[in-house]
Amino acid sequence: MTTHAVSAPSAPPARRRTSGVARRQRIGWLFVTPFLVVFAAFLIFPLIYAFGMSMFSSTLATGTKFVGLDNYAKAFTDPLFLGGIGRVALYAIVMIPAQLLVALVAALVLDNLATWVSKLSRLLIFAPYAIPVVIGALMWSFLYSPRFGPTGTIFELFGLDAPNFLSSDSIFFSLVNVVTWQWSGYYMIVIYAALRSIDPAIYEAARIDGANGFQIATRIKVPMIASSMVMVITFALIGTLQFFTEPTVLRSIASGALPADYTPNMYAFALAFSYSQFNYASTIAFSLALVVFVGSFGFLFLTRKQNGLK
Repeated sequence: MTTHAVSAPSAPPARRRTSGVARRQRIGWLFVTPFLVVFAAFLIFPLIYAFGMSMFSSTLATGTKFVGLDNYAKAFTDPLFLGGIGRVALYAIVMIPAQLLVALVAALVLDNLATWVSKLSRLLIFAPYAIPVVIGALMWSFLYSPRFGPTGTIFELFGLDAPNFLSSDSIFFSLVNVVTWQWSGYYMIVIYAALRSIDPAIYEAARIDGANGFQIATRIKVPMIASSMVMVITFALIGTLQFFTEPTVLRSIASGALPADYTPNMYAFALAFSYSQFNYASTIAFSLALVVFVGSFGFLFLTRKQNGLK
Protein backbone atom coordinates (compact mmCIF):
# COMPACT_ATOMS: atom_id res chain seq x y z
CA MET A 1 0.00 0.00 0.00
CA THR A 2 1.45 3.31 -1.02
CA THR A 3 0.86 6.65 0.66
CA HIS A 4 1.04 10.03 -0.96
CA ALA A 5 2.15 13.13 0.95
CA VAL A 6 -0.28 15.95 0.55
CA SER A 7 1.44 19.37 0.53
CA ALA A 8 -0.29 22.40 1.97
CA PRO A 9 -1.55 24.79 -0.66
CA SER A 10 0.76 27.73 -1.17
CA ALA A 11 -0.43 31.26 -0.50
CA PRO A 12 -1.89 32.99 -3.53
CA PRO A 13 0.55 35.35 -5.25
CA ALA A 14 -1.76 38.31 -4.66
CA ARG A 15 -1.71 37.69 -0.90
CA ARG A 16 2.10 37.45 -0.89
CA ARG A 17 2.37 40.72 -2.79
CA THR A 18 0.00 42.42 -0.36
CA SER A 19 1.98 41.26 2.67
CA GLY A 20 5.23 42.43 1.03
CA VAL A 21 3.80 45.89 0.35
CA ALA A 22 2.50 46.17 3.92
CA ARG A 23 5.91 45.17 5.27
CA ARG A 24 7.66 47.80 3.17
CA GLN A 25 5.15 50.41 4.33
CA ARG A 26 5.83 49.55 7.97
CA ILE A 27 9.57 49.85 7.37
CA GLY A 28 9.02 53.19 5.63
CA TRP A 29 6.99 54.54 8.55
CA LEU A 30 9.72 53.33 10.89
CA PHE A 31 12.27 55.53 9.11
CA VAL A 32 9.90 58.52 8.84
CA THR A 33 8.73 58.43 12.47
CA PRO A 34 11.77 60.26 13.99
CA PHE A 35 11.25 63.16 11.58
CA LEU A 36 7.52 63.27 12.30
CA VAL A 37 8.17 63.34 16.04
CA VAL A 38 10.65 66.21 15.75
CA PHE A 39 8.40 68.03 13.25
CA ALA A 40 5.40 67.77 15.56
CA ALA A 41 7.36 68.68 18.70
CA PHE A 42 9.10 71.74 17.30
CA LEU A 43 6.58 73.05 14.76
CA ILE A 44 3.05 71.67 14.97
CA PHE A 45 2.60 71.73 18.76
CA PRO A 46 4.23 75.18 19.19
CA LEU A 47 1.95 76.57 16.47
CA ILE A 48 -1.12 75.11 18.16
CA TYR A 49 0.03 76.46 21.52
CA ALA A 50 0.77 79.92 20.09
CA PHE A 51 -2.61 80.04 18.34
CA GLY A 52 -4.29 79.12 21.62
CA MET A 53 -2.41 81.95 23.34
CA SER A 54 -3.64 84.39 20.70
CA MET A 55 -7.22 83.65 21.75
CA PHE A 56 -6.62 84.91 25.30
CA SER A 57 -5.78 88.22 26.93
CA SER A 58 -3.69 88.54 30.06
CA THR A 59 -3.38 91.65 32.23
CA LEU A 60 -2.50 92.27 35.85
CA ALA A 61 -5.93 93.75 36.51
CA THR A 62 -8.16 91.13 34.91
CA GLY A 63 -5.86 88.12 34.74
CA THR A 64 -6.12 85.70 31.83
CA LYS A 65 -9.43 85.54 30.01
CA PHE A 66 -10.71 84.14 26.73
CA VAL A 67 -11.35 86.87 24.14
CA GLY A 68 -11.74 84.81 20.97
CA LEU A 69 -11.02 86.80 17.83
CA ASP A 70 -10.98 90.17 19.58
CA ASN A 71 -7.18 90.21 19.50
CA TYR A 72 -7.23 89.77 15.72
CA ALA A 73 -9.74 92.60 15.32
CA LYS A 74 -7.40 94.73 17.41
CA ALA A 75 -4.37 93.70 15.36
CA PHE A 76 -5.88 94.67 12.02
CA THR A 77 -6.75 98.09 13.40
CA ASP A 78 -3.42 98.54 15.19
CA PRO A 79 -1.55 101.44 13.50
CA LEU A 80 1.83 100.00 14.50
CA PHE A 81 1.07 96.65 12.87
CA LEU A 82 -0.47 98.24 9.79
CA GLY A 83 2.48 100.63 9.52
CA GLY A 84 4.87 97.67 9.58
CA ILE A 85 2.82 95.92 6.88
CA GLY A 86 3.01 99.06 4.75
CA ARG A 87 6.79 99.24 5.14
CA VAL A 88 7.41 95.61 4.18
CA ALA A 89 5.01 96.04 1.24
CA LEU A 90 7.10 99.00 0.08
CA TYR A 91 10.24 96.92 0.49
CA ALA A 92 8.64 94.18 -1.61
CA ILE A 93 7.85 96.67 -4.39
CA VAL A 94 11.49 97.83 -4.50
CA MET A 95 13.51 94.78 -3.44
CA ILE A 96 11.85 92.03 -5.44
CA PRO A 97 12.34 93.69 -8.87
CA ALA A 98 15.92 94.58 -7.91
CA GLN A 99 16.73 91.01 -6.85
CA LEU A 100 15.00 89.53 -9.89
CA LEU A 101 16.81 91.87 -12.29
CA VAL A 102 20.24 91.14 -10.81
CA ALA A 103 19.60 87.38 -10.71
CA LEU A 104 18.16 87.25 -14.23
CA VAL A 105 20.93 89.27 -15.85
CA ALA A 106 23.61 87.25 -14.07
CA ALA A 107 21.99 83.95 -15.05
CA LEU A 108 21.62 85.00 -18.70
CA VAL A 109 25.26 86.11 -18.89
CA LEU A 110 26.55 82.93 -17.24
CA ASP A 111 24.38 80.77 -19.49
CA ASN A 112 26.33 82.07 -22.49
CA LEU A 113 29.72 81.31 -20.95
CA ALA A 114 31.23 77.86 -21.36
CA THR A 115 34.64 78.38 -19.74
CA TRP A 116 35.99 78.10 -16.22
CA VAL A 117 35.05 81.76 -15.76
CA SER A 118 31.40 80.72 -15.66
CA LYS A 119 31.97 78.26 -12.81
CA LEU A 120 34.03 80.76 -10.83
CA SER A 121 31.46 83.52 -11.41
CA ARG A 122 28.60 81.30 -10.25
CA LEU A 123 30.50 80.53 -7.07
CA LEU A 124 31.29 84.20 -6.39
CA ILE A 125 27.71 85.35 -7.02
CA PHE A 126 26.29 82.54 -4.87
CA ALA A 127 28.79 83.10 -2.04
CA PRO A 128 26.80 85.85 -0.22
CA TYR A 129 23.89 83.43 0.23
CA ALA A 130 26.24 80.95 1.92
CA ILE A 131 27.10 83.57 4.55
CA PRO A 132 24.70 83.49 7.54
CA VAL A 133 22.25 86.39 7.42
CA VAL A 134 23.34 87.73 10.81
CA ILE A 135 27.01 87.69 9.79
CA GLY A 136 26.21 89.43 6.52
CA ALA A 137 24.18 92.12 8.29
CA LEU A 138 26.98 92.67 10.82
CA MET A 139 29.48 92.99 7.99
CA TRP A 140 27.34 95.61 6.24
CA SER A 141 26.80 97.46 9.52
CA PHE A 142 30.58 97.85 9.72
CA LEU A 143 30.76 99.04 6.10
CA TYR A 144 27.93 101.51 6.68
CA SER A 145 29.31 102.84 9.97
CA PRO A 146 30.40 106.49 9.59
CA ARG A 147 32.88 106.13 12.46
CA PHE A 148 34.44 102.67 12.07
CA GLY A 149 33.77 101.70 8.47
CA PRO A 150 35.87 102.42 5.39
CA THR A 151 33.22 104.68 3.86
CA GLY A 152 34.41 107.80 5.67
CA THR A 153 38.04 107.17 4.72
CA ILE A 154 37.20 106.68 1.05
CA PHE A 155 35.17 109.88 0.85
CA GLU A 156 37.85 111.82 2.73
CA LEU A 157 40.39 110.85 0.06
CA PHE A 158 38.32 112.84 -2.42
CA GLY A 159 37.66 115.70 0.00
CA LEU A 160 33.98 114.81 0.39
CA ASP A 161 31.78 114.37 3.44
CA ALA A 162 30.83 110.75 3.98
CA PRO A 163 27.07 110.12 3.74
CA ASN A 164 25.30 108.53 6.67
CA PHE A 165 23.89 105.32 5.26
CA LEU A 166 22.19 104.57 8.61
CA SER A 167 20.17 107.77 8.85
CA SER A 168 16.40 107.86 8.60
CA ASP A 169 16.62 109.12 5.02
CA SER A 170 19.02 106.41 3.83
CA ILE A 171 18.21 103.32 5.90
CA PHE A 172 15.55 102.11 3.44
CA PHE A 173 17.98 101.83 0.52
CA SER A 174 20.74 100.52 2.80
CA LEU A 175 18.52 97.59 3.76
CA VAL A 176 17.52 97.05 0.13
CA ASN A 177 21.20 96.80 -0.75
CA VAL A 178 21.92 94.29 2.04
CA VAL A 179 19.04 91.98 1.12
CA THR A 180 19.72 92.20 -2.63
CA TRP A 181 23.38 91.32 -2.03
CA GLN A 182 22.39 88.42 0.24
CA TRP A 183 19.71 86.73 -1.88
CA SER A 184 20.35 87.52 -5.54
CA GLY A 185 22.91 84.69 -5.81
CA TYR A 186 20.37 82.11 -4.61
CA TYR A 187 17.75 83.29 -7.10
CA MET A 188 20.41 83.35 -9.82
CA ILE A 189 21.11 79.64 -9.26
CA VAL A 190 17.39 78.82 -9.57
CA ILE A 191 17.07 80.77 -12.83
CA TYR A 192 20.37 79.41 -14.17
CA ALA A 193 19.22 75.82 -13.54
CA ALA A 194 16.02 76.54 -15.47
CA LEU A 195 18.02 77.99 -18.37
CA ARG A 196 20.26 74.93 -18.54
CA SER A 197 17.19 72.69 -18.93
CA ILE A 198 16.23 74.33 -22.25
CA ASP A 199 17.13 72.35 -25.37
CA PRO A 200 20.03 74.14 -27.17
CA ALA A 201 18.50 73.15 -30.50
CA ILE A 202 15.90 75.89 -29.94
CA TYR A 203 18.68 78.49 -29.87
CA GLU A 204 20.24 77.08 -33.05
CA ALA A 205 16.90 77.29 -34.84
CA ALA A 206 16.49 80.90 -33.70
CA ARG A 207 19.98 81.81 -34.94
CA ILE A 208 19.22 80.23 -38.32
CA ASP A 209 16.12 82.45 -38.49
CA GLY A 210 18.34 85.48 -37.89
CA ALA A 211 17.81 86.15 -34.17
CA ASN A 212 20.66 87.80 -32.31
CA GLY A 213 21.75 87.13 -28.73
CA PHE A 214 19.53 89.80 -27.20
CA GLN A 215 16.47 88.55 -29.05
CA ILE A 216 17.17 84.96 -28.01
CA ALA A 217 17.47 86.05 -24.37
CA THR A 218 14.34 88.21 -24.28
CA ARG A 219 12.03 86.32 -26.65
CA ILE A 220 13.03 82.71 -26.05
CA LYS A 221 14.89 82.22 -22.79
CA VAL A 222 12.90 84.50 -20.51
CA PRO A 223 9.43 83.28 -21.66
CA MET A 224 10.53 79.64 -21.35
CA ILE A 225 11.62 80.07 -17.72
CA ALA A 226 8.54 82.05 -16.68
CA SER A 227 7.43 79.37 -14.20
CA SER A 228 10.81 79.45 -12.45
CA MET A 229 10.68 83.23 -12.24
CA VAL A 230 7.21 83.03 -10.70
CA MET A 231 8.62 80.67 -8.08
CA VAL A 232 11.51 83.06 -7.39
CA ILE A 233 9.13 86.01 -6.99
CA THR A 234 6.95 83.96 -4.63
CA PHE A 235 9.93 83.05 -2.45
CA ALA A 236 11.06 86.69 -2.43
CA LEU A 237 7.57 87.91 -1.55
CA ILE A 238 7.24 85.52 1.39
CA GLY A 239 10.71 86.39 2.66
CA THR A 240 10.21 90.16 2.32
CA LEU A 241 6.91 90.15 4.19
CA GLN A 242 8.71 88.36 7.05
CA PHE A 243 11.56 90.92 7.10
CA PHE A 244 13.31 90.69 10.49
CA THR A 245 17.00 89.82 10.76
CA GLU A 246 18.67 92.62 8.81
CA PRO A 247 16.79 95.56 10.40
CA THR A 248 17.15 93.98 13.84
CA VAL A 249 20.93 93.73 13.47
CA LEU A 250 21.29 97.26 12.06
CA ARG A 251 18.95 98.76 14.66
CA SER A 252 21.64 98.89 17.35
CA ILE A 253 23.78 101.31 15.30
CA ALA A 254 21.13 103.07 13.20
CA SER A 255 20.63 105.94 15.70
CA GLY A 256 16.86 105.65 16.00
CA ALA A 257 16.21 105.15 12.29
CA LEU A 258 14.77 101.68 12.96
CA PRO A 259 12.12 101.64 15.71
CA ALA A 260 11.14 98.42 17.45
CA ASP A 261 7.95 98.21 15.36
CA TYR A 262 9.68 98.79 12.02
CA THR A 263 8.40 95.46 10.63
CA PRO A 264 5.59 93.20 11.88
CA ASN A 265 8.07 90.53 13.01
CA MET A 266 10.06 93.11 14.96
CA TYR A 267 6.83 94.38 16.50
CA ALA A 268 5.84 90.87 17.63
CA PHE A 269 9.33 90.29 19.02
CA ALA A 270 9.23 93.55 20.99
CA LEU A 271 5.77 92.79 22.36
CA ALA A 272 6.85 89.37 23.57
CA PHE A 273 10.32 90.00 24.94
CA SER A 274 10.26 93.68 25.86
CA TYR A 275 6.71 94.10 27.16
CA SER A 276 5.80 90.46 28.02
CA GLN A 277 2.59 90.70 25.97
CA PHE A 278 2.84 87.12 24.79
CA ASN A 279 -0.82 86.76 23.87
CA TYR A 280 -0.94 89.81 21.64
CA ALA A 281 2.50 88.96 20.20
CA SER A 282 1.11 85.59 19.12
CA THR A 283 -1.82 87.39 17.53
CA ILE A 284 0.51 89.66 15.56
CA ALA A 285 2.54 86.65 14.39
CA PHE A 286 -0.53 84.78 13.14
CA SER A 287 -1.94 87.96 11.59
CA LEU A 288 1.31 88.35 9.66
CA ALA A 289 1.10 84.70 8.58
CA LEU A 290 -2.39 85.40 7.24
CA VAL A 291 -1.11 88.42 5.30
CA VAL A 292 1.77 86.34 3.87
CA PHE A 293 -0.62 83.57 2.83
CA VAL A 294 -3.09 85.96 1.19
CA GLY A 295 -0.29 87.86 -0.57
CA SER A 296 1.48 84.79 -1.95
CA PHE A 297 -1.77 83.02 -2.88
CA GLY A 298 -3.07 86.15 -4.58
CA PHE A 299 0.13 86.50 -6.61
CA LEU A 300 0.04 82.85 -7.69
CA PHE A 301 -3.64 83.15 -8.59
CA LEU A 302 -3.05 86.23 -10.73
CA THR A 303 -0.07 84.70 -12.54
CA ARG A 304 -1.95 81.46 -13.25
CA LYS A 305 -4.95 83.43 -14.51
CA GLN A 306 -2.72 85.58 -16.73
CA ASN A 307 -1.12 82.44 -18.21
CA GLY A 308 -4.53 80.90 -18.82
CA LEU A 309 -4.07 78.09 -16.30
CA LYS A 310 -6.93 76.68 -14.22
